[in-house]
Amino acid sequence: MAPQPVVTGLSPKEGPPGTRVIIRGEFLGTRMHDLIGLKICGSDCLLSAEWKSPNKIIARTGPAKGKGDIIVTTISGGVGTSTVQFRAYHETIGPLKESAVWIEESPSQNFAWGRRTLTQSGLTQEDPLGLSIEGNEQKIPEDLRDLFPDACGDLSQENFSPAWFMLENHLATSFEDLKAGLAYLKRKVESQKEGQLSFLKSNAGSVIDQLDTLMNIRDKLQEDVKLHGTEPLNVLEQSIENSIHESQKIFNDVLLRKEKADSTRSVLFALSRHKFLFCLPNTVDRRAKAGEYDIVVNDYSRAKNLFGKTELPIFRQVLEEVDQRILLIRRQLHEKVVKMPQSVEQQKKLIKALTSLELQQSGTAIGERLRNTDPAWDAIEARAKYLEATFRQTFEQYANKDVNTQDKSKSRDPNQPPNRVNFCEELCDIAASQLPDLWRLGQLYFTGELRGPHDPKPGDFKRMVLNAIDKFCIYLRLAILIAADQRALRQSSGLAWPIGSASATHQFLPWIPQCLRYTRIAYATLIGLDLPSEALDIIQKLIDEVRLFCFSIIFKRATDRCKKLGVHETWEMTVEDYPGATQLPAALEALLVETLDEVQTVCMQPEAREGNLLEPHSDGQREVTQRLQELLSAFSGVIAELAYPCHDDETPTHNVSQLLGFPNSQQPESVNAGAGSGAAIGWEQRMLCCLANYAYCNKSFLPHIGQLFVKYGYPLPTLAIESARYNVNQLFTNLLEEYVEHKGDPLVGTIEPSMYLGRFQWDHEMELGQGQLRPYAHECCDNLVGVYSEIYSISPSLLRPILESIVQTISEELARLMSCVQRFSYTGAIQAHVDIRLLRDSLENYANETAKNYFMEALEAINPPLNGEQKRKADEILERVKRQMRLQVLCFSVTEP
Repeated sequence: MAPQPVVTGLSPKEGPPGTRVIIRGEFLGTRMHDLIGLKICGSDCLLSAEWKSPNKIIARTGPAKGKGDIIVTTISGGVGTSTVQFRAYHETIGPLKESAVWIEESPSQNFAWGRRTLTQSGLTQEDPLGLSIEGNEQKIPEDLRDLFPDACGDLSQENFSPAWFMLENHLATSFEDLKAGLAYLKRKVESQKEGQLSFLKSNAGSVIDQLDTLMNIRDKLQEDVKLHGTEPLNVLEQSIENSIHESQKIFNDVLLRKEKADSTRSVLFALSRHKFLFCLPNTVDRRAKAGEYDIVVNDYSRAKNLFGKTELPIFRQVLEEVDQRILLIRRQLHEKVVKMPQSVEQQKKLIKALTSLELQQSGTAIGERLRNTDPAWDAIEARAKYLEATFRQTFEQYANKDVNTQDKSKSRDPNQPPNRVNFCEELCDIAASQLPDLWRLGQLYFTGELRGPHDPKPGDFKRMVLNAIDKFCIYLRLAILIAADQRALRQSSGLAWPIGSASATHQFLPWIPQCLRYTRIAYATLIGLDLPSEALDIIQKLIDEVRLFCFSIIFKRATDRCKKLGVHETWEMTVEDYPGATQLPAALEALLVETLDEVQTVCMQPEAREGNLLEPHSDGQREVTQRLQELLSAFSGVIAELAYPCHDDETPTHNVSQLLGFPNSQQPESVNAGAGSGAAIGWEQRMLCCLANYAYCNKSFLPHIGQLFVKYGYPLPTLAIESARYNVNQLFTNLLEEYVEHKGDPLVGTIEPSMYLGRFQWDHEMELGQGQLRPYAHECCDNLVGVYSEIYSISPSLLRPILESIVQTISEELARLMSCVQRFSYTGAIQAHVDIRLLRDSLENYANETAKNYFMEALEAINPPLNGEQKRKADEILERVKRQMRLQVLCFSVTEP
């Protein structure tokens, strides 16, 4: 606000009403429209004011009296102050006295035609004290009107004051002269008290003159009677009337023209003096068309202040026309206020102008027509409706565009963002730009800056904001969360994004993190507005859902990549902690680390006012568990696919006896070649590597995966790890049974044919010789050595689980075969006892309790039982055989590291 006006100079400093005064000072207004008030001695002089500059104003004084301040009021500085004063006084104005104001003529001031006044106004009044006032030039410095406000020094007036007269005429007269004057006045009064005689004596000359005059009048009257008759006054009166009639007839046209000219001058003067009011209707129209609504408000306010209470019909008529124009302007302003799009500043300017005009017209019949309208609230509603309409229009535009481009989805550039992504970007830009405007407009309304006389509606505004944000989130859900169940959302909103092809959906999934980034940018903008928590929670919930969806998409993509890890398997067994395990678990770990880094960067790291997705028992934790289960399950499936042959020509063939060839005679070279060299290996070696991978995952890798998640800030995924461990154990068991069946069934199947090779019978006597085993026992040992060698070359830790199953099958088969023999010969019993004991002793490290029981059953099945001689003989032969087969026996004595 500018400084207050200050009046520091005045010229002249006194005068009657209508005096032209030059006012000087500081901060007297920046322009003519800034000056809204001017009072001189309490009288309003604004109509006659002429603003020249911020330091000069020219005006004429009003009908004031006495001393008073000059108060200037401006829009920019308010009510001002004055350091000087003006003295207003009234003076008697006659017909010949120039005056700046209109003087109403009184009957005493009218001059009759043909008459002369008897008053001799030109005589000089004699001093009542009989003193001469010549040389008495000294005057009292004070203004006598201030000393005697209700008196004067004129002897002919009723309010004559002797003190005024003495101060005005005899200020320098000595006291002795005044005493002499008083004596003169007393003598004069005493002389007036004498009788008629004395009066006649003193005025004898005057009386004689009067008598002469009367005699002359009598003589003249007698002459007139002789000439004009006894009633000359009638003739004189008739003559006067005739002269008046003739004069009026002569000057009638002149007087009419004079009256018309006077009327025209009066009208022109009124038009010139009140030009502001008469030009106001056109002025407000012109200013309104130019958009200068502040000037319209100021002019209308000034007119209401100056002429609002006038009783003159012409002024009332002009004001009514101005009111009609203002009413039309208010309607136009209201239409502009609710017309979108436009900036908040433009709306703010229109609302202020509309509110000011409404306040000026309040209480009038015209103003009551639009009394119930609240322009600020209407602007808020219009902006909220425009925002929702923009959201819907943008959604329908991109949804229709997506339908039209579905047929071209195969040929579109994958580097170009899909329509859903472009929609998310544009919708977030709209929300980030228009929602703050709606909120700012509402704040201006509720703080009272734009509200005016109407009551606020906080509940309705909050509903508008919540509804706009809710619609914003609904449109984003329909576009982004394509994997979610949107049936309820479609039913409630009545909207649906067209279901695209599988290829279009696949192209959109990698762009979901970009959509999340757009949403977060809009969310950060809205956080800065200090919106209520209820509104921000709606967007936070959407962001959490999109973050979780991003996590799901990234892990699904990682799962798809995991399913292709088997293509790049080199079968290099370089895991130091677990021989036989390949680089496949390490490849999964690298993939998982890459995925966790991407997830942490894209969606898991919460930003401003975002929730933690890993809260206990939350949807985020369940999603992490589910996606990790799917990833580990896919990895287990990759190992299972690698374990089984892809082509039929990879399935090995088996011979039934070593007499026709060793079952694994073609494989040792490939085994040795595949152990750590990365060359192609056979199916049996693949199975052993896969079994080693399963065992390694169960023992070390899966717990390591759990610790890896903990390192990235996730809770330990116990459920997913245990589920994967159970799945791995199941697959390990199935694959182990497959390998044991593949190795053990052919081996066991050769025992019976080899046992009875050459029509051998146990009840026939045989040559024991230097001691040797039957072919079936030799073949069984050699086959087990081959299996042992194959397992040991790949993963020694698999020896026990595999060989225990095979040894149990062999012992069961021997027990069955021995129990089927009805009678053994003397030498046959010894040979069978040696064969079974050798196998039992050699395979002792890999024989479980069941296998040991089967071996015992086989020995007990020898009938008749061995006597002491047979046992001694069998022990000797057994020792010789063990020495001969010490290498084979020594092989089975070495267990896994």
